[in-house]
Amino acid sequence: MQLIDGKITSQEVRKEIAKEVEKIVSAGGKIPHLAAILVGHDGGSESYVGGKMKACAEVGFKSSLIRFEETVTEEELLKKVKELNEDADIDGFIVQLPLPKHINEDKVNETIDPRKDVDGFHPVNVGRMAIGMPAFISATPQGILELLKRYKITTQGKQVVVIGRSNIVGRPMSILLSQKGNPGDATVTVCHSRTANLKEICLQADIIIAAIGSPGFVKGDMVKQGAVVIDVGTTRVEAPETKNGWRLKGDVLFDEVAPKCSFITPVPGGVGPMTITSLIINTLKSAKKEIYQ
Repeated sequence: MQLIDGKITSQEVRKEIAKEVEKIVSAGGKIPHLAAILVGHDGGSESYVGGKMKACAEVGFKSSLIRFEETVTEEELLKKVKELNEDADIDGFIVQLPLPKHINEDKVNETIDPRKDVDGFHPVNVGRMAIGMPAFISATPQGILELLKRYKITTQGKQVVVIGRSNIVGRPMSILLSQKGNPGDATVTVCHSRTANLKEICLQADIIIAAIGSPGFVKGDMVKQGAVVIDVGTTRVEAPETKNGWRLKGDVLFDEVAPKCSFITPVPGGVGPMTITSLIINTLKSAKKEIYQ
């Protein structure tokens, strides 16, 4: 069994990006610029955005954080999104989710210019991704693809089971791994809360991607010997013995599953670190006009 270390891989990718930024700047090019809009003071959102700003500093990007209180109106937020769309200095930006209930998240995502949608949530980017055109791919699926590549995990001809059908992870993951290329060329089954015979389906899988948001859902008797298991779960569970009173739990019961695996991602330290790095990858692509000419 080999651990897929997202922390080390993330550091490697960031060093590569930092070198590329140095080359761009030394040649007289523009420093890539990522902006983030943060509404309210949710602890998880604060830490995510803080991590994104820190990652920008690591690789030599400019970053901007735009804050609004939870009482901000949808109209005010959309006005700011439109301003960022028009700001030539900003290569990409995100609106950190979740948003307050009085704001329509779909409307906000659809207002973002697809050329600056480095989160990969805009329907235009999702559609382009689905038919194999160049697109900004959402951060978690792109991070998983990068891990598969760098650990030289073959997907061609493999049976892949994706547990979860969210628009952010499950659905894009299933499309990407079924497309031509590497990683890709896999036969993909998407499972969810209504799937019958889930255990039997998982036992046929060469690769399992667990993205259902249920701690310890995938157990040892659901995984065949030698399988690759990618755990996307990041659920906070109470842990009074820890400093902050909680710990992250994955969708995979690690102690049971790991001994059967050829490769497995831990939680934390697996897929998580790659999500922010994927956002940095997309921002660099935007700055270089690699997706939209």
